[in-house]
Amino acid sequence: MFGSLKALPADPILGLLAKYRKDTNPNKIDLGVGVYKNEAGHTAILNCVKKAEQHRLTTEDTKVYIGPTGSELFNVEMANLVFGQNHKVLTENRARTVSAPGGTGALRVAAEFIKSCKAGATVWVSNPTWANHTGLFEAAGLQVKTYPYYDYENKGLDFDGMLAALKEVSSNDVVLLHACCHNPSGMDLNNVQWQQVAEVAKSVGFTPLIDMAYQGFGTGLDEDAYGLRLMAETVNEMIVCSSCSKNFGLYRERIGACTIIGESALSVDIASSVLLSVVRVIYSMPPAHGAAIVETILSSDELRNEWHSELKEMRDRINGNRQLLVDKLIENGVTRDFSFIARQSGMFSFLGITPEQVQQLQDEYSIYMVGSSRMSIAGIANSNVDYLAQSIAKVL
Repeated sequence: MFGSLKALPADPILGLLAKYRKDTNPNKIDLGVGVYKNEAGHTAILNCVKKAEQHRLTTEDTKVYIGPTGSELFNVEMANLVFGQNHKVLTENRARTVSAPGGTGALRVAAEFIKSCKAGATVWVSNPTWANHTGLFEAAGLQVKTYPYYDYENKGLDFDGMLAALKEVSSNDVVLLHACCHNPSGMDLNNVQWQQVAEVAKSVGFTPLIDMAYQGFGTGLDEDAYGLRLMAETVNEMIVCSSCSKNFGLYRERIGACTIIGESALSVDIASSVLLSVVRVIYSMPPAHGAAIVETILSSDELRNEWHSELKEMRDRINGNRQLLVDKLIENGVTRDFSFIARQSGMFSFLGITPEQVQQLQDEYSIYMVGSSRMSIAGIANSNVDYLAQSIAKVL
């Protein structure tokens, strides 16, 4: 059976990480992997997470399944975090949330749910989008098309192109939108633009699928959810996939959530039964440990406040790194305008150099980023930013 198989190329980011680890240059810099790192280059466990884990260690008394929906408390707390406690989709009882194995698991559940609603449906994703989006949807048998988003030449948002494309989308289609901290460009819609997109969604009738992997990493927990909450107020049906990997630092715990919004409590109950049947045949029951950590933090005033403080520290460090790199490039005589980096949000940005220059940075200076010049801002530190800026200046 296996004899006809041919080896597939390795994931480019994982391949980049393997090269970085083998590199013996003491000045090497990893700007490829999309995980938060502190000034020392370490992805530490949050203090609030440690405390929540200790609480779980002393109170957990069973390892029995928690059911396909996951923990009820986790689902409630996540819905409140995503939408805000008094959002009308919650007060009107029109939202149903299930736990999922990470944001990726939530997206795959959403994809299979969409297929159950309309086999062969088309999902529109931004150009560019997270590399795994297309594979996830195509693996579920869905069609994937792109709408304009990032303007590579002007290093900004092609909003006119985006809006024009969305107006031509079919009412039976699904449009994926990044809630905040767009991966990989770092370019987000502003509030006015979100209002226009929401109006188009209502007018055209397509179903928004909003991926929120970085809530709290942009401007703030509520600010980053502005577009998502506005869209939920505007349309009758919507899907939201959220992740706890980044803002809680729970990368390896694999915990996220998939939320569906219906026109009424009755219609969303029907949809939820289909959603749960999808869960049943993919992974049957979700993992419990990460959910228990998150619900413990969010349901405790003390731990939630500590989380807010730690999250702000991570957010401020990322935003500070953006401006720091821009300033250092200027200090090193770079005349090209890189100010767009400081205007973006989240973990990523396109540096805007050629693939050949990206390869030169890797070969000659041991600086690793994806060939598109997408770089992870969290990999920048006070200890390496001078070397990074000097290397970029030489390559330019």
